[in-house]
Amino acid sequence: ALYVVNVERNGKIIYTWKGNQRSTHIGLYDLQTKQNEHLYMFEKNLHIISCSINNERTLLAVSFCQYTEEERASQLLQSVSKYLTLLIEIQPINNVRVLKAVDSCVRVQFLYPVEGRNASRESRLLLVSEDKYIEQFDIHVVAEEEHKVVIEESGQLPRTKVVDDLIWAQWDMMEQRLFYIVPKESKSTLRCVQFYPDENFNSILESHLDIAVNDTQLKLVNFGYDYCQDQDVASKSLNLQVFTSKAGGLCVCCSLVSDTPHEIIYSIYFLHKGYNKTFTVSLERTESHQLKEVAFMNLDYYVAAYLPGQFLHLLNIQHPDLLCYSLFLTGEDARIDTLQNCSIRSPWVSAVLDCDTGSLYSVSISDSALLQFLQRSKRDCERLAALHCALLYFQHTEDLEMQIIRWISENLSTCPSFDPIQEFIIASLYCRMCPETQNLDKLLPYTSLHDWIGVVPGVTCATDIISLPVLEFQNSKGFWEKLNSNLESVKYAEPHLHYHSNMLRREWRSLSEESILFGLLFCSFWDFCLFTYQKEERRTTAYLRNIFENAKKVLSHLETWDSEARLVPLFEEEDYQQQLLMGLMVAQLKDHLMRHLQYVGKKKIDQIVLDYVANLLNLVHRIMKEVWRRYQLHSCIFCFDERGSAGEFAVFHIMSRILEAANGMCMPLPPGFHTLHLGLGVRCLPLHTLLHYIDNGILQLTETCVRKLLKDLDDTEQNEKLKFSIVMRLPEALGQKVRQYWNHPINANLIARKYVKLLLEKLGNRQCSRPIPERLSVPVEFLPLNYLTNMLAEIENQGVHPYEKQDHVNARFVEETALKHTVALLGLKYS
Repeated sequence: ALYVVNVERNGKIIYTWKGNQRSTHIGLYDLQTKQNEHLYMFEKNLHIISCSINNERTLLAVSFCQYTEEERASQLLQSVSKYLTLLIEIQPINNVRVLKAVDSCVRVQFLYPVEGRNASRESRLLLVSEDKYIEQFDIHVVAEEEHKVVIEESGQLPRTKVVDDLIWAQWDMMEQRLFYIVPKESKSTLRCVQFYPDENFNSILESHLDIAVNDTQLKLVNFGYDYCQDQDVASKSLNLQVFTSKAGGLCVCCSLVSDTPHEIIYSIYFLHKGYNKTFTVSLERTESHQLKEVAFMNLDYYVAAYLPGQFLHLLNIQHPDLLCYSLFLTGEDARIDTLQNCSIRSPWVSAVLDCDTGSLYSVSISDSALLQFLQRSKRDCERLAALHCALLYFQHTEDLEMQIIRWISENLSTCPSFDPIQEFIIASLYCRMCPETQNLDKLLPYTSLHDWIGVVPGVTCATDIISLPVLEFQNSKGFWEKLNSNLESVKYAEPHLHYHSNMLRREWRSLSEESILFGLLFCSFWDFCLFTYQKEERRTTAYLRNIFENAKKVLSHLETWDSEARLVPLFEEEDYQQQLLMGLMVAQLKDHLMRHLQYVGKKKIDQIVLDYVANLLNLVHRIMKEVWRRYQLHSCIFCFDERGSAGEFAVFHIMSRILEAANGMCMPLPPGFHTLHLGLGVRCLPLHTLLHYIDNGILQLTETCVRKLLKDLDDTEQNEKLKFSIVMRLPEALGQKVRQYWNHPINANLIARKYVKLLLEKLGNRQCSRPIPERLSVPVEFLPLNYLTNMLAEIENQGVHPYEKQDHVNARFVEETALKHTVALLGLKYS
């Protein structure tokens, strides 16, 4: 049988096997080329403890046990050391040098330079002793004839003490880091030594942990894999592993001892966040001998706590604050067929070594299995965790997005504790935008939830604040720079750094309360600015011009992304309400980023903000496009003489939920959304429901839709009732523009009434000083009407005219309309 004994940084796997003549062989497997190479053979049966090969594949370090305790007792070999550590020249196989001959176990590990570096004539070897120290050997080689490489030093090799008095150590072969723990009073201290390509190393991290570590025996992680001894040590020492992530996450995972039967306890120290979470899981009835320790795996974005046959807990590293973003699986969902024991190590991200069988596996989350789990989940905590994982863990593809949107459209009313549309939009924006700029992930929102009061069945969680790690580094890039940035964010109260819409909502409400937004909602931009100027508001014309210019930039930016004909009739009209909200969002998000990303530069921040708001509108359009396709709607549905189909009603319901989600986040919608929503509402809803939706602000009256409704519908009794109800609810500015499209006595009566009301309001206490004008064109001896029309004519002559752009509205029009209305009420004929 083959056994994996080590995995090097370049992905090459060192393994051993027994030959036919009781020989022991060492081989090398290259994951990239899928090729095997025989390295060395011992002509007797040996128990290989540790093995490592240098980057140039010229030197092989091997540590092995020469005999068992029984063999030593029977053969009286007291004078022979139990463990032997050798350094072997293998290009070609030549000299063998003894590094250690002791009775304590030794592990070996070559250091590796950065990838792409030319072959070096110097190698460095770490030697880890069971006597709780680590030292580094410097080995110089020279090339002789016929490509022969030999060790240059004839005497003892130069060595340097790296660490002393440690009780636990873990090797990170990918980043060439050594994590170790030393006892310090009642607590333990985690430290890290970083090895550099220039042959230097230094201690770069220190963090105090409230973990009681049994210091009777040294525990080593990822220093080779000696299965027999590792199992013996594991039974006597703490199960602890350190994991890092590309985003600067640093976690310490440890399994704790529980005094309660059928209960598992494990802690995750999120050092980059400054707190520790301790989880207690109550297991279903099981045999006591089946209970084993939790195994931990590194999936970069997640840390997995795995107990075979019981549960699989995927803990979110980047956003661990809310429990609902970590996925807790049980039963068949938690089953990993090839990993049915707890002797597991995670040598690097998404890799797992089964120490019982010596097999190495690649581990990842299946997108198809995750979507299936999302579709059949019944609890909100599971849905949130699965949705968050699907949106932020996987790369966005059109097919994945389509399936998520379909699930959202089918489950809008089944998620009482969160809004799936809000989560989809915010998480998708976060995923798309954050890779563009460093530290942007700390400033943009990743969830619509502020807290989570729900529970995960069978799991309790206790959170404790811990001291932040102390970093000591200079000009270090990559992981250490990102970790330091994360720690700085915690110091400055990270939750308050994320952008939120509170200020945007206040500004939006302020505009609404001043009657600017709804009073001139359907006017041109310049009418908007003129009204603001005349009202002497604090908002200057330049301020408003800048807001609308921001919106135009967003829309023009969006047009460059999607030049094809749009399936859904959006972005086809001016919508000053939404443009104002877009512009406000651009301005406030820009201010927020400028406060924290000054080093990025104004031009880059302008681009980020435009991309963010444009992506937001595009996501809403993406949802609309998918539901449009699903229900097979036509590109234009503004035909009001037919009732809507079941598909149109379903789309109307989804659009209502999109509007609700947008209002909750104070988020702009694509221009034309309200027109399309109202058009579907007219087709799908009975009149009383339609009016109820309008009165409660769910449906908004837009010029495009109302004008088409007044022009296209004939004047049947039912249509007259609909038109009259709509006209009576029109805002003043919109009413002045669209009432002229309905040529009907009811509408004329409304126009006349509104005209008289405005004239009288503007007149106030002014007195009529001019003589009574001549009689108007309609001969009638009705004194009240005569008096009213004469007074209106006098007011008009004084220059008070509210309908300056509609010349057909005057005192004569009022008189004619009044006569027609009176004659109709009396049942007479008007000629």
